[in-house]
Order: sequence, then structure tokens, then C-alpha cells
Amino acid sequence: MATSMNGAETLLRTLLNNDVNVCFANPGTSEMQFVAALDRHPEMRGVLCLFEGVATGAADGYARMTGRPAATLLHLGPGLANGLANLHNARRARTPLVNVVGDHALSHKALDSPLESDIEAAAGTVSSWVRRLGAVADIGPGAADAVAAALSAGVPDPTDASDPSRTGTSGAISTLVVPADLSWSPGTPPAPRRAPRPPRAADASDMARAVELLTGPEPAALLIDGAGLTESGLHAAARIQKATGTPSFCPTWPARLRRGAGVPHIQPLGYRAEAVASQLSGVRHLVLVGAREPVASFAYPGRPGVLTPQGTTVHQLAPDTGVDVLAALTELAEAVAPGVPAPAPVRAAPVPPADEELHTGNWAQVIGALLPQEAVVVDESITEGMDTLAPATADAPAHDVLGLAGLAIGQGLPVALGAALACPDRPVVCLQADGSALYTISALWSHARENLDITTVILNNRSYAILRAELERTGKGPIGPAATALLDLGRPDIDFTALAAGMGVPATRARTTAELAAQFAAALATPGPHLIEAVLRPV
Repeated sequence: MATSMNGAETLLRTLLNNDVNVCFANPGTSEMQFVAALDRHPEMRGVLCLFEGVATGAADGYARMTGRPAATLLHLGPGLANGLANLHNARRARTPLVNVVGDHALSHKALDSPLESDIEAAAGTVSSWVRRLGAVADIGPGAADAVAAALSAGVPDPTDASDPSRTGTSGAISTLVVPADLSWSPGTPPAPRRAPRPPRAADASDMARAVELLTGPEPAALLIDGAGLTESGLHAAARIQKATGTPSFCPTWPARLRRGAGVPHIQPLGYRAEAVASQLSGVRHLVLVGAREPVASFAYPGRPGVLTPQGTTVHQLAPDTGVDVLAALTELAEAVAPGVPAPAPVRAAPVPPADEELHTGNWAQVIGALLPQEAVVVDESITEGMDTLAPATADAPAHDVLGLAGLAIGQGLPVALGAALACPDRPVVCLQADGSALYTISALWSHARENLDITTVILNNRSYAILRAELERTGKGPIGPAATALLDLGRPDIDFTALAAGMGVPATRARTTAELAAQFAAALATPGPHLIEAVLRPV
């Protein structure tokens, strides 16, 4: 007997019409109609995540690798709240993403039941577009609008004075709030595909000024982000540097960066203010191409928050949203380096270090020496990789790196989940700090359930090392036992191999470079997920 279409099916079919075919879900009662509709539409892949922060991080990783949004399915305001940290990271990465948040039925809202909350207020902290559906007829158009808005974030709609992108909110997250009774009511026809608004070209006067600066007498540099960090963008930057001597930099942890053999190198800015000051020393003009002016992640006593050195003037060629960054960078290269080919980088392949105890200075060399072609590297190595990972993998086979753009820890394991589903033909390597792994450790269960080729390396130094460094930089003096207790992950030591095994992921432990190399090579050669606990000498 045929089942008539309800509102949930209208929603699901509209998402499919708009090329959203993966949904990372942690559903509850209000979302059961959507869950049931999945049986009638197997083309929508539902992926169960045991925590909402895993679902939102996975949607982020999926979209970073495909360029199109996945959906999340979240339960009421508390479910959305559990996913906010990784939605923050996705917003900072400018990732297109569509949250579907179920809510109480319209007739139930006034009862103030235990899970009642202000969903729109929470969603507004991370979303560039938020809409609550008020009638069944709104479901199809609302879902199509949500996808188009996620893909159009930062591109103003000249026909709509209420366009959320006019607020300047960065990011590309849409949140659609769906009352439960709209989901179970008889549906209306799904909405067709709605084309996103295309990005605009860089302003002609900004382009002319950038050309003048790069060909002028005063030292200039480019700070590039977004689509400028694709291979095409990096070749354009390399042409510019060859013709004018202008160096290029990127953020410390960009959302996605192409790197490795055959790819022009770009230097990430250092995390610390003194490192950035050294990198930009002597630069009189810093031109932003899809990037923001660099600032310190935190305030420190007696230290400036803006990292651009005094005497350096900042110019904007392409804002971080709304402008076609790759087109702007390519146009700039054509203007200052006409006919100049990008240099073909020839660099020696990395070699593994001599066998010794694992520590901050050598673990990344093992990864660089063994990294496979076209790997997707999810980098949440934080302290252990801050100064070591980029040089160790610069000459590895060409690969993509997904970084912690929003600095909210707990991203690595979920983003690896999404990236692996997006690119099933590419190996995914998750380089994960120990403390932040515990925020979303349940993602390992989803790695196993979906049988994904993800090799996770837990960098276990048994501490929140980044926080120890931050405590020292605040000038609070010697660190005593009470402070140390809040930064130490021992007593008891955490057994990551046992945690992984309990969630269905085969796991091993390495204490030396030789052990890490052997275990990493074996994991890459064996289908399915694996975890290696790399026990590092404490920093």
C-alpha cells in the first residue's frame, strides 16, 4: 500500500533536488518522521553520530571536500547546542552546511515542556541564515532557500533588503527549524533546485591598487585564504612571486590547503605574535586575498592583538566572503606576471628519521615520509604539530590538509568522518591531539560503523600542552601543583587503544619512530579504520 507524502518527505525530497544527499544525524522524537522517510529514499545517506558535535563536524569535513553542503539532523535546542562548537569551526572555515533542527509541534510550544528553548537564538550565533517554518507549504521553499543561502553566503541579493548576508556575518551555515506537526502533516510537492547566487568579481579599483603595490618599489606580501589555497590559486601566487618577488602567506590553520610534491609552497603564518612579526618584518604592504588581517587568538598582558607589524599597511583585494577569490588571484597574476609560468617545484622526497623515542620533533617526519598520494590530512595536532607538521609534509606526495580554522578543539575525528564519506577513494589521515580527541571520541564508532579508510594517529603527550604554553604566556609566574593538575591528563593515563577497540576500531601503540612507521604503513595498507596511539615524550 503506497504511503502518502508527508511534510518530512517534502523536506527530504527538496534536499535531494538541491544535491544534498548525506545527512549526519542524532535525531529525537521530533525528527522521527524524517527518519522514517529515509526508508523510502535510499539515495539520502543517513549517518548516525552518537553526539551532535560529531554530526556537525562531519558535515563540515564533507563540505570542505565536496564544495556542497551536507545536512545535519538535530533534536531541538539542546541538540543544536551540543553541536555548536563544531558549527563554530565550520563558520570560521566558511563551510556550506544545512542544519535541520526539529522542534516541538506548534500546539505544544506554549506548554513550556522540559526541552523547550530558543532555537533561533542559539542558531544565530553560528548561522548566516535562520528560518523557522510556519506552515507545511513553507517546507519545500524553505529547504531550497536554506541550501541556496549556504552556497551564497556573503553574496548580497540585490532584490532582497532582508538578505542575511547583508549583515556581514561570515560563514555559510543555514539552519532550518521544523516543527514536528509540519513533518507529520500531509506534504506539498518538493521544491526544485534553486541556484545559488554567484560570487562577484573583485572591485576594479582594489585590483588596480594591488597591481600598483606589487610592482612598486616598497616590499609587499600576499595573505591568501579560501579558494586561493587550491592548486590553481597557489600556481597563480607562485607566478606573482616569480615575477615580482612578492611572498605569499596563509593562515596558521586554513580550512583547506593543497600541499606537497609538485604544488607551489606557501608559508603558514606562525601561531605566536613574535613568529608573525619575524615573517612580516620589512613588509610595507600586506594585500589580503580572501583572508582577514591576522590577529592574535587571545589577548596577553602588554602584547598587541593585531599581528601586522607597525609600519605595514593592510589592503584588501578580495574580502573573505562574497568575492571569487580564485578569479581575483588569477587576474592579479595575469596583470603582474603576463606570460610568466609558475615555477615547477623540485624538492627531495622526505625520509624517515633514525629510530628513536617519539617526541615533538620527529613524529611528523614519519608521517611525511610515508604519506600516500592524494591523502586527506585532518590536522588537529595543535602543539605537537604547530611548528613541525608543515615542514615535514611539504615534500610528501600531493595532498590536502584540513585545519582547525575556528580553534574550537574536538574537530579532528568528526571532520575525518565527513571527509572520508566525501572522498571514499582517498586515504584519510587524522592527526589528533590527545586532549581534544576526548571531546568527540565517539566519532570512532561512526568510523567503524561506516567502515571508512581513516587512519587516526593520537599524539599522546598526556597533557593539555597548548594550555600550559598559554598559562606561561599570561605572565602568571611559576606553575604550581594546583594549576598543573588542570593541565595534566595523567592519573590515570588514558588508554586510547582500549577506547578505540571498544568502539570497533583496531588500534596499536607506538613509542618509537620505527614502531610508528611500521604501524602507520600497515594501517594505510589495510582497508577500514585504524588508530595508532603515538606516545610522545612529554613537552
